[in-house]
Amino acid sequence: MAKGRDFARQALRDWGWDATETAEDTLLVVSELLTNAGVHADGCLQLVLSAGDVLRIEVFDGSTTLPRRAAAPRRGLPGGHGLYIIERLCDRWGAEAHAHGKVVWAEIDAARLTTGRPVLR
Repeated sequence: MAKGRDFARQALRDWGWDATETAEDTLLVVSELLTNAGVHADGCLQLVLSAGDVLRIEVFDGSTTLPRRAAAPRRGLPGGHGLYIIERLCDRWGAEAHAHGKVVWAEIDAARLTTGRPVLR
C-alpha cells in the first residue's frame, strides 16, 4: 500500500495537483482501494491513475466478485467503512468485472484538485 500511495503522491505532484486538501483525500482513496484489494481479493495487480477533466484511480485485482457497500458501517468497529469513505470523497466510483478479475475505480473532478483549499505545511 505504501508504494501505491507514493506513486499517487508523485503523480499528483507531477500534475501540479498536490497542494490541496482534495489531494490528501485522493491519497486516502488510493489507500482504501488498495486495502480493499488486499483484504478481499488477494492484492492489487495494477494501480492506474489517469488525468484529464477528472482524476481516475483504477485498482485491478484477480477476483471477479464485485464490491458491495455494507448496509451501514459499525461505529467504533473496524471494517465496512472503506466504500463509504470512497463514496464521500469521490465524485463517482464503480466496479466492473472482466475476464481476469475486476477493476474498482474512483473519479475526482480535476477542478477540485486545482481549486480546493490549500494544505498548510
